[in-house]
Amino acid sequence: MNKIISEIEEHIKKCGGGYSAWYCGIASKPKDRLFEDHNVNEKSGAWIYRDATTDTAARTIEDYFLKKGCKGGDGGGDRQSKYVYAYKITSTTKQ
Repeated sequence: MNKIISEIEEHIKKCGGGYSAWYCGIASKPKDRLFEDHNVNEKSGAWIYRDATTDTAARTIEDYFLKKGCKGGDGGGDRQSKYVYAYKITSTTKQ
């Protein structure tokens, strides 16, 4: 889990904006969630996702970023939601 947290933190730092400028969530199909549900631009948007192996690990990582100030909410997803994702919020994304 620490490796995934570090990778997401580095990505946020590299792409800019504080944690409050980012949305963090969990999903079973992260690309669908990012590019269809949240309307993140796949080519030019700032986004990242990682396989946390279990939904419990994904929820723990999600909770870490929500406590840091990322937008989002806990309690979503299901037992298949083992991916954690984050994207930089823009005027065209849907939270």
